[in-house]
Amino acid sequence: MSVEHPMHVVIAGAGVAGLEAALALRELAGDLVAVELVAPEAEFRYRPLSVAEPYGYGEMRRFPLDRLVEATGATLRTGSVSALDADAKEVTLTDGTTIGYDTLLVATGVGAREAVPGAVTFGGPGDREALGALLDRAKAGEVKRIVFTRPPTPLWPLPLYELAFQTAERLTAELARGIEIVVATPEPAPLELFGRAASDEIARLLEIRSIEFRPHVVPLRWEDGALHLAPGGSLEADAVVSLPRLVGEPIEGLPQDESGFVATDELGWVLGLSDVYAAGDITDFPVKQGGIAAEQADTVASAIAADAGAPVRPRTFEPVLRGLLLTGMYPRYLRSEHEGRASAVDSQPLWWPPAKIVGRHLSPFLAEQLGLAVDVPPPAGHAVPVEVAIDTSDHAKWARV
Repeated sequence: MSVEHPMHVVIAGAGVAGLEAALALRELAGDLVAVELVAPEAEFRYRPLSVAEPYGYGEMRRFPLDRLVEATGATLRTGSVSALDADAKEVTLTDGTTIGYDTLLVATGVGAREAVPGAVTFGGPGDREALGALLDRAKAGEVKRIVFTRPPTPLWPLPLYELAFQTAERLTAELARGIEIVVATPEPAPLELFGRAASDEIARLLEIRSIEFRPHVVPLRWEDGALHLAPGGSLEADAVVSLPRLVGEPIEGLPQDESGFVATDELGWVLGLSDVYAAGDITDFPVKQGGIAAEQADTVASAIAADAGAPVRPRTFEPVLRGLLLTGMYPRYLRSEHEGRASAVDSQPLWWPPAKIVGRHLSPFLAEQLGLAVDVPPPAGHAVPVEVAIDTSDHAKWARV
């Protein structure tokens, strides 16, 4: 490829992975690529603090997607990819339009489905009212035992603990006494994916907040005051809150497993296809989180840039987990790599800027484009002030989330 004949890169999806990839390609390949994003939505949804909405601070914010895509140097086409013809190197949209490509990146994300019938499913801002109604019932004395649970499927588990911690803090602050809070999860230890140090600290916080932890729990359904479990047994519960089951939407011609996820190699190449990559929640990587999606997008961008002729060495995907856990009081920063063997937890930032969505290119881009930035002094080891992407509402300062 050349500046006169740039590689046409089509990115299906304009969420975290899609925008991160567009930004990375602009930096790595410049005019050697022409990037086109295809997405059905008109807004980019900044979701990090949506889990705090039911408790009165933080919110999901929405911004015009066309302006963001333009700022990345890419173009935006409204639509949804429904089919892929890898031999013809073209995708078909739901309206019948076909788009040719030189390289395709599938970053369409996933959909949320009910995982535990009878439970309150919390998948984001749209479930705020249901959770708020449950809190009101608890404060009125109608609910004495609330179980927070999750399915044994790929997802991002932090919101489960954030909901439990914030519920306990809110009910205590409003003098609602005698309400039991239980976290029941398939994990053998709290947030085990972050490794021993982080897990031990979360276990300590759960004990301090008098939140019961139940490991090795696979929920089936809630009915008649009990959470029924697999392969048998039940837990007493006046109410149950569950994270959703995540599924990838089907795309004809794209190899997907029964849950709609896509298998890739260490560079993000879709197994079995040529010039087709995938990044983000649609992949079969078991952790579904914005920071991981951004890391995968950076890996794919390095491979595409090299193919386009840029002086870049492709970088393999080596996941680093970063999680900012909202506890209702002071947050905990969790970091893990090498499958949990390098585990760290602190009440002070373990990365900089200390955003909930960590993307090499996306975090500073959002801070600049969306006005989510404030000047703050850097931590030790940083020579100059930097900008931190945060929600600037009155009750959503990092010191208290």
